[in-house]
Amino acid sequence: MSDIRPAPVFGGESLLFLTDEQLRQGIEAMFFAYRGFTADPDRILTELAYGRAHHRAIHFINRAPGTTVNNLLAILGVTKQSLNRVLRSLIEDGLVESRVGTVDKRERHLFLTEKGQALEAKLSDAQRARMRTAYKDAGPEAVAGFRKVLEAMMDVDMRRAYAKLRDTTS
Repeated sequence: MSDIRPAPVFGGESLLFLTDEQLRQGIEAMFFAYRGFTADPDRILTELAYGRAHHRAIHFINRAPGTTVNNLLAILGVTKQSLNRVLRSLIEDGLVESRVGTVDKRERHLFLTEKGQALEAKLSDAQRARMRTAYKDAGPEAVAGFRKVLEAMMDVDMRRAYAKLRDTTS
């Protein structure tokens, strides 16, 4: 018997009533899934004395080459001091290049170097392999449902930033 009890359909939408225990299990599943999702990149990053903040910066610079430092700050939701520490090490190690803006000289546009692109590919390949296997095992309906759940958990501003990133890099 299923742990999830569907409610009657109202206005074309079926509501789910979940117990606190079912929600706790979902929260715990997210924690363990995140550990698995980050395990392979963490091993790669540890060899380079980098952390997850470096990975996130590399990921989003790759997704939007030429993004500004301010845009990256907004996407990552970190302090300027924290991002500057991360960017300084990535630039010093030859993974990221910072270029002065052509329109606004105060802006700094960020690009991955060839070395940065190679690291990004290595990190993403590990995560894509894990996601591909999980998606294949779960099936297309579960994949669509999973995305809906993730998007529904985002705050309005995060969902807007996510949609903007998706729309500009698709």
